[in-house]
Amino acid sequence: METLNKRYTTKIVPSLLPSFNPSALLTLNYAGVGDISPGQLLTKEQSAPTPAVSVTPANSTVQLNGKYTITMVDADVVGSDLSKGVNRHWLVNGVDITDGKVTNASAAAITAYAGPGPAAGSGPHRYVIVLYRQPDSFKAPSDLSQPVPGVTRFDLNAYTKDSGLGPIVAATYITVEDGTATISIPATSSVVSSTLVVPQPTRTGTTSGTATTGANGPTTTNGARSLGSFSPLGVVLAGIAFMIAA
Repeated sequence: METLNKRYTTKIVPSLLPSFNPSALLTLNYAGVGDISPGQLLTKEQSAPTPAVSVTPANSTVQLNGKYTITMVDADVVGSDLSKGVNRHWLVNGVDITDGKVTNASAAAITAYAGPGPAAGSGPHRYVIVLYRQPDSFKAPSDLSQPVPGVTRFDLNAYTKDSGLGPIVAATYITVEDGTATISIPATSSVVSSTLVVPQPTRTGTTSGTATTGANGPTTTNGARSLGSFSPLGVVLAGIAFMIAA
């Protein structure tokens, strides 16, 4: 796995996510911007529309079927104390993958997509988008079983535990700062198959496929690639290894 410079590490794990062992690559596409590299610095205006989200399986053992939950939360600036929760900007339960695309036609949008809105002068915020597998046993907490308007605070890890969500399938993040950027954040390099290493396949994965999420989004991501077969090395995808704390 190609090594990423420690200065680009954003410490999303373990400050937000206790662990991260994905089985697919998640890519955002914003109208007027295009595909977004992990950690890419965007303006509030660029990240205002609902993005299309492509999900590319790590190898041919990974299947993309059943139900999923997608969420976006504000993990604030690096070093923030997230123990009291994070602001929820997007939460949709029951997302489907049909004919290579993720749709929300029959999904429950608990929190409609609300673009990033960091306070002026608060620094570069990390907005983390996570796709969870949603098992049949999933049951939303009573306070999040119906649509909740606006951006509200919640405990992401308590939610995933209490609702019975399955493992993280894929995740990525964007960086947004209000006003003139105070830092320069080089986005993670585009992922190519030669740099990918994947976890040991499990009995649950059988087939490959490419999925594109355009929940309320004006664009779709073209050319999502199946990454083929790789030697299982028991580690995460290199393209999103930036999420692991140094």
